[in-house]
Amino acid sequence: MAKGKDARVTVILECTRCARNGVKKESMGISRYITQKNRHNTPSRLELRKFCSRCYKHTIHGEIKK
Repeated sequence: MAKGKDARVTVILECTRCARNGVKKESMGISRYITQKNRHNTPSRLELRKFCSRCYKHTIHGEIKK
């Protein structure tokens, strides 16, 4: 049985501070987290405060495209 559009989707959160400092997206220097969100409850992009292992402090991590 085929499923329709799922309400929960997997998203990638990336440190906004590291991304602004000119680090290449392909390099391993950017802090990233993988989480899930409910598409119906939060249609906008997700932003959470997470620990960045590159900056060594809590920064805002925003949702990026896959």
